[in-house]
Amino acid sequence: MEPDAARSSYDVVAETYASKFSDELSRKPFDREWLERFARDCPRGRVLDIGCGPGHVGRFLADRGLDVSGIDLSPAMVDVARRLNPGMTFEVGDMNRLDHDDGSVAGIVAFYSLIHIARADVPAVLAEFRRALMPGGKLLVAIHGGSGEIMSDDFLGHKTRFEATLFEKNELAGLTGDAGFSVDESAERERYDFETHTPRIYLAATAKPA
Repeated sequence: MEPDAARSSYDVVAETYASKFSDELSRKPFDREWLERFARDCPRGRVLDIGCGPGHVGRFLADRGLDVSGIDLSPAMVDVARRLNPGMTFEVGDMNRLDHDDGSVAGIVAFYSLIHIARADVPAVLAEFRRALMPGGKLLVAIHGGSGEIMSDDFLGHKTRFEATLFEKNELAGLTGDAGFSVDESAERERYDFETHTPRIYLAATAKPA
């Protein structure tokens, strides 16, 4: 999905998205477990919540002592995140070009945001993550599992474009390893009964020395 199209779509659905998903971690013990491990294992320093949406993932990590900044392509979504999470930092930004120096970030979390990158462009985005991370920095990714892409002109009841790239677990692990990471763990779970139809895939990785 092109960045301009993704930005426009999430601007349209920002309030609806927040009402539907801002409390979702309370119903997702598997996700909480992975985030708890990330919070425990991440080196001290700045952590980026990329594709932060309404900010609930970043808030979960901040509540566990991490220094988290949320980044989202959608200005409307950033406004929602700031309103729902006072005291936290949220900025408009593009995961293709992170506004952070080489090796300056301790951790990156990308929950269900990498799916909005075209498959051919995913290696470059993962390489950008690696560029920003310090050696030994931690990456945690969650995505929708499967093959191919999902395309729709209805997004959460709004007449706006939705596109998502689906990944197999081994495919994601291979792409992450090729981008300069050691893959620490990956797993797949079936959807919870309140979720959409795809399985979920999780991957934890560590940035290798340059």
